[in-house]
Amino acid sequence: QVQLVESGGGLVQAGGSLRLSCAASGLTFSNYAMGWFRQAPGKERGFVATIRRSGGLTYYATSVKGRFTISRDNAKNTVYLQMNSLKPEDTAVYFCAGYRDLGYLITVPSDYDYWGQGTQVTVSS
Repeated sequence: QVQLVESGGGLVQAGGSLRLSCAASGLTFSNYAMGWFRQAPGKERGFVATIRRSGGLTYYATSVKGRFTISRDNAKNTVYLQMNSLKPEDTAVYFCAGYRDLGYLITVPSDYDYWGQGTQVTVSS
């Protein structure tokens, strides 16, 4: 049974930082590319960042590029999202997700195989 468990969300002031973690189990983590998505109230789930299984290639949404960094530790079966210079518009539930890495990055939620339950990030102004 595959499980993805996010942690690290919380309340932070604008300009602050948070690091999200997503611990994976029940799959061969090093075979999977991983991504982060977010969903604000009343909005669709949107792409944030993704990373290839080796960690050698990443891709970001324009809105977070330069502020957020995705990384992974395959020895710990964990993917991270370091979020700096947070803005109120970053407020959302953040989800991690994974898909079997076939050689390219994916940004469409429906193409991901596994999802976590999400962690709330709230940025106050």
